[in-house]
Amino acid sequence: MGSGIERPAVTGFHHVSAIVSDVEASATWYQRVLGLQRLPVTFPHHGEDSGDGKAALLLDTATGVMIELHHDAAGSAPDRARNALDHLAFGVADRATLDGWAAWLDTLGVVHDGVRDRTEPTTYAALEFQDPDGIALEFIYFPTG
Repeated sequence: MGSGIERPAVTGFHHVSAIVSDVEASATWYQRVLGLQRLPVTFPHHGEDSGDGKAALLLDTATGVMIELHHDAAGSAPDRARNALDHLAFGVADRATLDGWAAWLDTLGVVHDGVRDRTEPTTYAALEFQDPDGIALEFIYFPTG
């Protein structure tokens, strides 16, 4: 905007970090439900310098998206009112894939309300569910054309 400085490039979405009540149980759930691969590294959370092993880093090998799960620095249970993560959405290629995910979640006993087709504010379809800590997750399809 007149400064002569251009916006630097971003290479893409890298990871999301969530506070969970039980890192190991949540990591197992994300591996089982979403097929994520656990990476053999841990990173300290912001403001914590110790790699105390209480974090897990999970990778979706198809997209490169990573989810970091860690405990609250104070060691308490997650406080949904304090934490800012509203939900995490994963894109899918087509509407049929949403139905496939709904069937998969059913086989695992993961509660959801089914695929919902919506037209406002635009046309899309979504499948919403929650992880063991109540973090909202969504698969979403936006048709093109």
